[in-house]
Amino acid sequence: MRTIVRIAGLLAPLALLPGTGHAQSTADQEAKTRAANIAAWPDAARSLFGQKTGPASMQARAIGSYARGCLAGAEALPVDGPSWQVMRLNRNRNWGHPALIDYLEKLARDVPRITGWAGLLVGDMSQPRGGPMLTGHASHQIGLDADVWLTPMPRGRLDREQRENMSAVNMARSDWRDIDPRNWTPAHTRLIRTVAAEPKVERIFVNPALKVALCREAGADKSWLEKVRPIWGHNYHFHIRLACPAGMASCQGQEPPNFGDGCGAELSGWVERQHNAIFNPPKPKPGPKPKPKPPMSLDALPPECRQVLVSR
Repeated sequence: MRTIVRIAGLLAPLALLPGTGHAQSTADQEAKTRAANIAAWPDAARSLFGQKTGPASMQARAIGSYARGCLAGAEALPVDGPSWQVMRLNRNRNWGHPALIDYLEKLARDVPRITGWAGLLVGDMSQPRGGPMLTGHASHQIGLDADVWLTPMPRGRLDREQRENMSAVNMARSDWRDIDPRNWTPAHTRLIRTVAAEPKVERIFVNPALKVALCREAGADKSWLEKVRPIWGHNYHFHIRLACPAGMASCQGQEPPNFGDGCGAELSGWVERQHNAIFNPPKPKPGPKPKPKPPMSLDALPPECRQVLVSR
């Protein structure tokens, strides 16, 4: 049975969060969901960008913000590298700004030394032209976000069916207040610490239960944890967000982290809210359900995204 989380109006199955990489959903089911979203809102930005299968032949630019933008001149992360494999190939979300591709390839090359793993399993990045997605993420729109599985890459190569249906490993304990010691290892902390030390990385998102372990295992120096933010989901993967490339005026970055290491009362609040949402969810209010909010329109994106959409 899937566990349902209802937080701040968001209804999401924790055991089947979009983009997490674990696989009770099949490629066929995902294709049906995408088709239904196109049929329901054919003129929505997510439908228009979700149908593009290749990049815009333009100078590489991240346009807009992480959750309201698009991507010109995207490059694809090769589905196979010496120390990485791309998962969920049917989604066609292994695209990014060249800065992201370069960073992921470099990180993957270093992973065997950092962790002892064979390499990384890479989940969702962006669509070929960025923009809102038909399923899953609100962000990942400008080619600077990537989900990296917390499941180590196997030594052998996965075939296409395995990449669609292999389950990732849940790193959260059954009470969602800490990590599962059967799955979490010191290598996970070393990997995330290494990513946080990269100046190009602006944020890292993990489940609150995982940040509990990171805070405990960080030792005396917790300064790197400023970049590591708790967020719902993210118990199967961690989310890397790069800063806007230098001099790219079309890209809207985030404010630098200024909330300290986040290991105190703030984190405790996240953990308790998550626990209560899972084990003591509020009862649905009586009466008719509210109508779903219409998806983002093309007009809500930067004007340059229209050119990205129609470019060959």
